[in-house]
Amino acid sequence: MRALIAAATGLALALALVLTISAMGSPSGSTSPKPLLTTVPSHP
Repeated sequence: MRALIAAATGLALALALVLTISAMGSPSGSTSPKPLLTTVPSHP
């Protein structure tokens, strides 16, 4: 019985954590203006 209570408590805490994080919203970010390097530089 204790294991069932512990599992239910853990599930409730995990659900509360997920809801709290999702309520905060996604962070506002932007893409980098610099392009990424897609080629390997030539070997000297």
